[in-house]
Amino acid sequence: MAITDASGLPVAAHVESASPHEVKLVEATIDSSFTKYAPDKLVGDKAYDSDPLDQQLLDERGIEMVASHRKGRKKPRTQDGRKLRCYWRRWKVERLFAWLQNFRRLVVRYEYHVENFLGMLLLGCAKILLRYFLR
Repeated sequence: MAITDASGLPVAAHVESASPHEVKLVEATIDSSFTKYAPDKLVGDKAYDSDPLDQQLLDERGIEMVASHRKGRKKPRTQDGRKLRCYWRRWKVERLFAWLQNFRRLVVRYEYHVENFLGMLLLGCAKILLRYFLR
């Protein structure tokens, strides 16, 4: 999982096995941030449509979660179109993953240990940041 800023640069990265749901990994990803500050708003896809997650992030950290609603949602909608306008800028997160695909060791997971893979991921994020700031 990764968090980017408004320009698509990496802010946080977290590695976990494929079995836990993404909603359970949001706080761990925020805690593994490269910066001192936490974002004001998080934009996620439909997998992050969780009222308990929205409330928990807002109460504990002051972060507003913006995610479009799932198709089969039972409870009434909590977000209107105004909040979901920033959802269309979610392509910047996908662009970060495309940039990370330029590093061959991240495309095919050659690393057996998760610590080594996380190290390669952080090295890729550092290289992306250096490319941006040393232009």
